[in-house]
Amino acid sequence: MTIKAGDTLPETTFTKPTESGPEAVQSADFFKGRKVALFSVPGAFTPTCSAKHLPGFIEKAAELKAKGVDEIACTAVNDAFVMGAWSKSAGAGEAVTMLADGNGDFAKALGLTMDGSKFGLGTRGQRFSMIVDDGVVSVLNVEAPGEFKVSSADYMLGQL
Repeated sequence: MTIKAGDTLPETTFTKPTESGPEAVQSADFFKGRKVALFSVPGAFTPTCSAKHLPGFIEKAAELKAKGVDEIACTAVNDAFVMGAWSKSAGAGEAVTMLADGNGDFAKALGLTMDGSKFGLGTRGQRFSMIVDDGVVSVLNVEAPGEFKVSSADYMLGQL
């Protein structure tokens, strides 16, 4: 079953890249007591993700925070080392927190996986964005395959 607005996020463990190495992060702890703008990409360094999705959230970070977002986070079915390298390459700095979903456990628990096998990607997370208030999904935007419209930072700004 796919997660929907009003549902509590499932318990899972992300891996966050840090200067001192990968750090395990429990989803319940990460989302507790605050508003998080979370977006998911099929893969770090992939074309749309690198050219539009991540840069949009970096550019709009201040505007999102001005509308009440406490933190912006990006997740993908990639390991923490790849997510850390992508963050540095994109200049994400403190604007976007990277949450690696290396085994795809979060994407599976949400019911938001996709089959990228024909591109050599295997099972990945779909492209989506959500607003999470104290662990509960208040807004969910899932892209149609191959599209980039409703999961953008601009679209999310219009929902806040």
